[in-house]
Amino acid sequence: MANVFKSLILGAPASGKGTISGRIIKNFNLEHISSGDKLRQNIQNKTAIGVEAEKYIKDGKLVPDDIMIKFITSELKKLPNQMWLLDGFPRTISQAEALWKVEKLDLAINLVVPFQVIIDRVKGRWVHLPSGRVYNEGFNSPKEKGKDDVTGEPLVQREDDKPEVVLKRLELYERMTKPVIEFYKDKKILRDFHGETSDEIWPKVLDCLVTYLPLHITSEKQR
Repeated sequence: MANVFKSLILGAPASGKGTISGRIIKNFNLEHISSGDKLRQNIQNKTAIGVEAEKYIKDGKLVPDDIMIKFITSELKKLPNQMWLLDGFPRTISQAEALWKVEKLDLAINLVVPFQVIIDRVKGRWVHLPSGRVYNEGFNSPKEKGKDDVTGEPLVQREDDKPEVVLKRLELYERMTKPVIEFYKDKKILRDFHGETSDEIWPKVLDCLVTYLPLHITSEKQR
């Protein structure tokens, strides 16, 4: 294992990647590098990379590999002696290969949640648009079906939460990410974590990470 632990997390949309990443950060002294969050910060601050990336995003296109590779590697250089968890990158095989040339990773965490479970989870998501309050049928249901708890106003389902849209996003993710998963499998650093909920998957991730790292002494074990 390298002196400075370097890792990343992979997972389909709505697989619980954000929840698992948050628990990793709470339990271990790692820096969380979310490519999406970092990119949004740069766009908001109108940096050179932000201005360039925004052109593609506004057109509904993916930011090209060469821009993303340059961006993420520059972010990682800011953390020369810190352990980190990379989230949202790499998305393509060329990104994975470019990253490996500059950073040899210790662990690639891959969350494996059945697509039907994700679709069922997302199609039960309803939103109160004015406030942004989100409800999920089954575990965070509104008091009155179809209505916001606070205002009583109607809830709506976002277009990208509809089952057919979610399925297309999942199929796109699978096509793009399969070569990345195979790449890290060949490097013998990929670990698959299967489950239907974050609470089911998290103990397995935790048990794996403690074989690499001590629990953060200022944090309680987040089960």
